[in-house]
Amino acid sequence: MFDLHTHTTITDGELIPTELVRRMAVAGYKTVAITDHADFSNYAEIIAASKAVKRSASVYGVNLLSGIEITHVPPGEIDELAKLAKDAGADIVVVHGETPVEPVAGGTNLAACSSAYVDILAHPGLISDETATEAAKNGVALEITSRGGHNRTNGHVFATAKRFGCLCVVDSDSHSPGDIMSMTERVVVARGAGMSPAEAETVLSVKTLNRILGK
Repeated sequence: MFDLHTHTTITDGELIPTELVRRMAVAGYKTVAITDHADFSNYAEIIAASKAVKRSASVYGVNLLSGIEITHVPPGEIDELAKLAKDAGADIVVVHGETPVEPVAGGTNLAACSSAYVDILAHPGLISDETATEAAKNGVALEITSRGGHNRTNGHVFATAKRFGCLCVVDSDSHSPGDIMSMTERVVVARGAGMSPAEAETVLSVKTLNRILGK
């Protein structure tokens, strides 16, 4: 299993990075990305902090990816920050999408999906056809999330992704131990978004992970 969107005490999560990794390892995860909330003030520190525990993660059998979740940054600045993060050594860049439960600036989804440096658009809410077109063109994966509130639009996100040929990824947006999903729960989230059994199997497979990381 893999999860490409998690949070730690570096920002608003409950677990320090090594405890998160250990709990994920026990749950059966082999690849985990720490993607704490970032803007221009803290992106370098977030990346450095997760890099510092990669060795510990490997001891537990986890491939730890250093990342950020660009959060509430003005749309016009997203591409610049995503590039800075990649230049600083980020393995993965997530953008906090236009969820229906937070006041995310309009245009955030489109800016994220138009960037060559963004890998995942998290909980994109009522994503538009225009944005989905850009996501497909630029290889930005659209997130199907288990997180309460953010997950209200999972059905719309997957249906739109399917129409436009976008890559999808199932993530927990984990902030606490109880957010870590079992494989059964991951399948339920995927199927609940409208995926067929075969589609869920593909989205949850290493093939999807490799496509995202190989962007």
